[in-house]
Amino acid sequence: MTPKKQVSPVIRISRGERDVSARATHLEAATRKSLVATNERKQMSTKTNFKRIALVAVAALGMGLLSSAPSQAAVSNLTVTATNGTAILGSNSDTGTAAVISVAGLATVGTGDTITITFINKGAQPATVVPRMAFLDTATGNASPTTRILDTISSLPGSNENAAGRASFVTTTMAVNDSITASNAGFGIDHPAAAGYMGARFVVQLESTTASRSTSGTYTYTAIATSYVGGAVVTTATADFTITIAALAAESTVVDPSKSTAFINSTVVSTASDGVVNALATASSTAAANIQVKTFNASSIALPESITVTISGAGILSYGSVNGASLTIKADTDAVTDISVLPDGRAGVATINVSTPTRVFAPKTMSFYSAAPKTLVASVPTPNFAVGSNADSIRVTATDASGTIWAGAVYVYASTAADALIAGSNTTPTLCTWDPADNRHECTVTGTAAGTAKFKAIDASTVAAATVTSNEVSAVVNTNTAATVKLSFDKATYAPGERAYIYVTPLDSAGKEIAKVTLSNLLAAGGISTTAALTFAGSTTTSDSLTATTSYSADANSSSTSGAKAGSFRYTVFMPAAGGVVTISATGGTSLPVAGRVAVSATATVTDTGAQALAAVNALATTVASLKTLITTLTNLVLKIQKKVKA
Repeated sequence: MTPKKQVSPVIRISRGERDVSARATHLEAATRKSLVATNERKQMSTKTNFKRIALVAVAALGMGLLSSAPSQAAVSNLTVTATNGTAILGSNSDTGTAAVISVAGLATVGTGDTITITFINKGAQPATVVPRMAFLDTATGNASPTTRILDTISSLPGSNENAAGRASFVTTTMAVNDSITASNAGFGIDHPAAAGYMGARFVVQLESTTASRSTSGTYTYTAIATSYVGGAVVTTATADFTITIAALAAESTVVDPSKSTAFINSTVVSTASDGVVNALATASSTAAANIQVKTFNASSIALPESITVTISGAGILSYGSVNGASLTIKADTDAVTDISVLPDGRAGVATINVSTPTRVFAPKTMSFYSAAPKTLVASVPTPNFAVGSNADSIRVTATDASGTIWAGAVYVYASTAADALIAGSNTTPTLCTWDPADNRHECTVTGTAAGTAKFKAIDASTVAAATVTSNEVSAVVNTNTAATVKLSFDKATYAPGERAYIYVTPLDSAGKEIAKVTLSNLLAAGGISTTAALTFAGSTTTSDSLTATTSYSADANSSSTSGAKAGSFRYTVFMPAAGGVVTISATGGTSLPVAGRVAVSATATVTDTGAQALAAVNALATTVASLKTLITTLTNLVLKIQKKVKA
């Protein structure tokens, strides 16, 4: 089959076949040809315009260059640069820390070319800070500098720059470190030859006076370089620079929380620790306690900071005329702020929390006690009184109904008139002393004669007025002198290396301990000898080794904390690392009667780890044997029961 030939839309249209498809195809082809032709004409037109504009610009530039030949090309390439300076508060400044101004230019005329350099404040500066400019060196790098440093110029722009004026200051050149202040004055440089480069460096530093160096901060200035020819300004260049005075550490305005403190005490006092405060709970405007808050910088210089204080439990806070359970305080200007704690009628423990923006302090506590105590508990730390005054010989612990430590007045008296013949008074009770550190009352009793006396504590100055009475305690007044001496340890057994106390105790002729005494030569020469190597740790008295025999001063009271034993001299030692029996020996000294100058000794056992392990193994073996016997017995019992059940 012969394929149909494709007929052009133009032919079809010319034949009269004017269908829609033919007309659309023809229109598209015609439009495309028209657009291409139009774009080509536009591109040619644009290129032509650019070429025309470029030719005009080049021609104009050429004409400008031809017409801009300088009438004054005396100083060209004028430059001024500056580097910042520093200073140390309170110290003399020098060129090593000063700001440096560098100025340079090219002189083409020579004797008629001059550059001046000065500086001005940029912004407000303290009047006490006085900057000065000084010549540092020339900047041409020649062995024989071609830059000449001129005398100061008194007026800018240069009235001195005319021929006569210039001649008056060209004759004087400035030496290194000659300086001026900034006030319409400056330095000048010129090039004495016909032409060449000239340049110099100048420094600006602060006046070395206390006033100029007493204010820290950053101060900004502007250096101005101006070129002249025959007194006429040719060009000007500027550069900003700063001089910074660093604050000393002592002037830091940043609080160092590690240096800030807050302490509570019963009175307004500067201390380095909290005190123990107990106060009467009865409401009053009189402060029961004071909390002193200090905030410091890193140099321990006081620096004020706001303070927040809250209290819970009994009591109320007070600062100035403001009272409350929570206060936010603007610290005193010296950063030492005292905050009072007032009683509000409630008994119990008060907890006070103190904080600043930089630190939260450990909570503070104090106690408010009721008007009257509920219990008084007496004890005797000194079992043997001496004839005369015996301080801290009876102790009393008092509490109120809430269980709070009671710090009111406590008195001690002899229980009966017969007791008063031995020590104390039955008719006139003795006021005891409150010891806040130990939360107890300490009573002094006067011994009169040998014997045993009984005592009681009360809450009033007379027995008739007392509302609470303590338990009864007794003490011995021993008037006997030392007749013998005894050595002893505080324990019978010790672990290897364990601390131990050795006591040297004077005894009377009946073998009883006596009141505290100080005796020289209580032991014979050589002091105490030992069969094992003890490490000496010193003591709370004057002796410095086990062999010291000069003076023995006994402790007055016993203490579970220090190891003190009333009436005995105490050594502190450490036991050997190896196990075994430790024996100490001594002989009575010349302060004892001849009969008492005999050998005495004491022993203690150090149980080493091997012995402890063996003892543990033996104990375990014994336990295992017992269990074995019990199991056998139980097994036999079960067998008997089984036989009976079968039967």
